[in-house]
Amino acid sequence: MRVAVLTISDRSSAGQRPDLSGPALAAEVEKYGWTCVQTAVVPDEISQIASVLVAWADSRQCDLILTTGGTGFAPRDVTPEATRSVLHRETPGIAEAIRSRSLAITPHAMLSRAISGIRGQSLIINFPGSPKAAVESLGFVASVLPHAVQLISEDPQSEQGHQLTQ
Repeated sequence: MRVAVLTISDRSSAGQRPDLSGPALAAEVEKYGWTCVQTAVVPDEISQIASVLVAWADSRQCDLILTTGGTGFAPRDVTPEATRSVLHRETPGIAEAIRSRSLAITPHAMLSRAISGIRGQSLIINFPGSPKAAVESLGFVASVLPHAVQLISEDPQSEQGHQLTQ
C-alpha cells in the first residue's frame, strides 16, 4: 500500500519546532509493510492543506493519506474543514473507531474533530498531532485499511473471503 503523511503545524512548517508526528507515522507505516511515498509539512491553513490533499489524491500515487495535527478545538485547528472540503465521500466509521478506542486511554479523545473519507481512489484519515496518539490511532484501524483500499480501487480480490450468511 502506498501511503503519504501530511503534518499540519504552524510551528513545524515555520521551522520553529521539529516535526515529530509525521516521521513517527511514516516509520509506523513501514512497520506494517506499506510504503511511505510522500511526506510534507504545511501550516494550519485550509487552502494549503486542501491543496496538498487534492494533489496527492488526484495523482493516484497514494492509496492512503494520513494527516497529523489540527484536529482539536483551537481556533487554528482546521484540518477537518480542509479535509471535508476535498472529499467525495466521508467514512465516519473510521474516525468513530479511533475516537472510541482512544477514549479508553484518555478522556481528551472526545475533543477530537478528526474525520476520514475518500477522494477518488485515496482514503484520507485525520490523526491527532501528538506522535504517540497518531501512532496509536493508526494501530486502531490498520487492520481494515488494506481491505478499504482494495474496495476503493475496485480490486477484484476485495470480495474474496466474504461469504453470505443465511
